[in-house]
Amino acid sequence: MPKLSIRPAGAADVEAIAGICAHAVRFGTASFELEPPDAAEMARRQQTLLDGGYPYLVAREGNGPVLGYAYAGPYRARPAYRWSVENSIYVAADAQGRGIGRALLDALVAEAELRGFRQMVAVIGDSAQTASIALHRACGFRLIGTLEAVGFKHGRWLDTVLMQRPLGPGASIAP
Repeated sequence: MPKLSIRPAGAADVEAIAGICAHAVRFGTASFELEPPDAAEMARRQQTLLDGGYPYLVAREGNGPVLGYAYAGPYRARPAYRWSVENSIYVAADAQGRGIGRALLDALVAEAELRGFRQMVAVIGDSAQTASIALHRACGFRLIGTLEAVGFKHGRWLDTVLMQRPLGPGASIAP
């Protein structure tokens, strides 16, 4: 089996990223979007994050297809939040359970620290996403709380689980 590699995402990865996202939107509850964004919209979103100095990564095995992607973006738009980021991680349905999410999250945390961010927040769609919750816990996130029944998708109410971890010196010193 070829070795897993994590690298910065680029325009050439957008079609694969859009495909992974589309599956997650259509069949899952990790995203609260109801309609999958097309490749053009995913490219726009990617470029906005890259232009803002945020990390955006993809995972592949050898020269194979993109198996997953992860990015950090602004937690909130107001200036006081500029040191905090929200993470997103998506793994292709046929590649889940192989450690790809862990490798992406570890790399994303490291990259966000290098860029000087101080807090990473995970907003996990659906409290039934036990694998995502366990992944974040294993990567140093702690449970902050659960917003109950804040989304409605696939005919049911969904919770949002909030988890957080400090980056670098966290809040121990001013940025």
